[in-house]
Order: sequence, then C-alpha cells, then structure tokens
Amino acid sequence: MHSPGTGQTSVNREAGELYLLFNLDRDRYALTVHEVVEVLPLRRLKAFPQAPAWVAGGFEYRGALVPVIDLLVRACGRPAAQLTSTRLVLVHYRPASRVLGLILEKASDTLRLPTSAFRDSGLASDEAPYLGAVQGCAQGLVQRIDVTGLLPADVCALLFPGVDDAT
Repeated sequence: MHSPGTGQTSVNREAGELYLLFNLDRDRYALTVHEVVEVLPLRRLKAFPQAPAWVAGGFEYRGALVPVIDLLVRACGRPAAQLTSTRLVLVHYRPASRVLGLILEKASDTLRLPTSAFRDSGLASDEAPYLGAVQGCAQGLVQRIDVTGLLPADVCALLFPGVDDAT
C-alpha cells in the first residue's frame, strides 16, 4: 500500500502529463490523453459533400454522428497514409461539447512530457490556431495540438449544426 510520505505522487507529477504521439509528415506532435475519448482503427466514413477537403466524413459512434477530420490534409495538404499505425482518434471537442474524430498517422505511442518544459514555438498563425507549444525529448521536437483550435467557426457550424458559438 502506498503511503503519503513515500514521494510517489511528486515523482509522477515531475514525470509529466501523458500524451498520445503522432506524426504530421516527418514531425512529431502530441495530444494530451485528457482530450482523447478512444483510439480506433480506421473505418469507412460517410462523405460530407460541400465540406472542406480536410473533413474526411463521419460515422456513427454510440448513437451519435461523429465528424472526422484528416489532420494531415488540414495541416500538410495531403491525406493520411493507410498504415497499420494510422488511427481514428476520438477527442473531446469542447467548444461544441461533442466528440470529433481525427485521422492521425503513427498514432501508436504515448509519452509523459513535463508541462513546464513546453515553450512557445515563436510562430503564430491565424490559419493554424491548433498548433501549440513545443519541447524537446528523445524523439526530437514535439509540438502540442490544441483541440479547441482545430475547427474554424464556419466549419464548426457545418459539422455541429445547432451548437451555439458561445465559447
């Protein structure tokens, strides 16, 4: 049994927060596992005509339609490769209080990263508000993804009709 005086809690805090790692082209990115609902294998999606090219479609999950975006198309202009490590990652999209699906390449590793070690990347982009802070680790530089910045207001309204824009 763990006793309060052993220091185990402080060791865990110093080890950092757990992140799901994935690739956008050759670079590593991270999603905090607190945002992740579930990691699924890829599946067939229903297309959403008239949606931006990076909206891959949607599927039914536990009785609700979940829109899915291909983050590679959104960030790099190319679709994710159909690799065994390419996953459909469901995340809490808090601005709409709904679940959003992300197609991510090489989404098969987790890593604890100290929150305090993340630093501003020095690049601000109105086109990519989802790109967060960076930090170095054994895998090189890792950049956090901010789930709340993934969808512009017009795309949020398209994918989640009826959801108020009060965020």
